[in-house]
Amino acid sequence: MEKSIYEQLILHAEPEYKEFSKRLLPGVDNIIGVRLPVLRKIAKKIAKNNPEEYLKNASDHTFEEIMIQGMVIGYLDRDIEEVLKHISVFLPKINNWSVCDSFCTGLKITEKYPQHMWVFLQKLYRDESEYIVRFAVVILLRFFITEEYILNSFSLFDRVKHQGYYVKMAVAWAVSTSFVKFPDLTKLYLQNNNLDDFTYNKSLQKILESLSVSKETKEWIRKMKR
Repeated sequence: MEKSIYEQLILHAEPEYKEFSKRLLPGVDNIIGVRLPVLRKIAKKIAKNNPEEYLKNASDHTFEEIMIQGMVIGYLDRDIEEVLKHISVFLPKINNWSVCDSFCTGLKITEKYPQHMWVFLQKLYRDESEYIVRFAVVILLRFFITEEYILNSFSLFDRVKHQGYYVKMAVAWAVSTSFVKFPDLTKLYLQNNNLDDFTYNKSLQKILESLSVSKETKEWIRKMKR
């Protein structure tokens, strides 16, 4: 008889990795301590068999079980509207940046259906949940910092008003990513934006940390601090 997902996870649990993960994710106390490659392997197997049945009955008991659900959705080979329904059900389960960002990275279907995902994201930027808003921002920075979407992305950065730390940091990350890819356009944005001071200054800090930005440009960035 095949072991349950939880039993499989327990077999691969590492106490030291659990403690390491807990330090990275303060407040998340349901971590078993299983590394991401193991979770991906389990998720791929589920996705090849009966993923819909799994997602309908999946346990939210542990950090890893929630992470696997997100990975399975990322591996789904289904119509975009069906995938978006699964995303909508999953989003309220996200309660930390790690699950959020891993989930975003796995949603490669966005590259195939960018307009569908763009429309889907619009309703999320004013959500009350810190991690649903972070999801929307991280999806944007992963897939929409492109020539086609960059100006609209700037407008969305300005629309984000959630006060959560992990939302503000995601926007700062997105702005710095924009600067690396589209420096001239982002310079103009930095000179005229509606970002709060914390997010704005964090954006500058992340740009300064980038190895892709010249020393001369960094001098200009330093003078832009509020």
